[in-house]
Amino acid sequence: MQTLFIPGELDVQQPSLEIKKAYFAKHRQSNYSASLRLEGFKISPQEGDPHLPTRKAALEAIRHVKV
Repeated sequence: MQTLFIPGELDVQQPSLEIKKAYFAKHRQSNYSASLRLEGFKISPQEGDPHLPTRKAALEAIRHVKV
């Protein structure tokens, strides 16, 4: 099998750090759900994709618990 050599520089943009973080977060959750299914746990689609609260909502919830 031959590889194709193209002279000159290719203009390939590297993904930003935010794009990388989003990609890995998505796949981390997917892998966790898959591992639970392999272990025999029954997982609904809603449990596989949790919607986490915003930082502000989480801080408000903690403040109400501490009082």
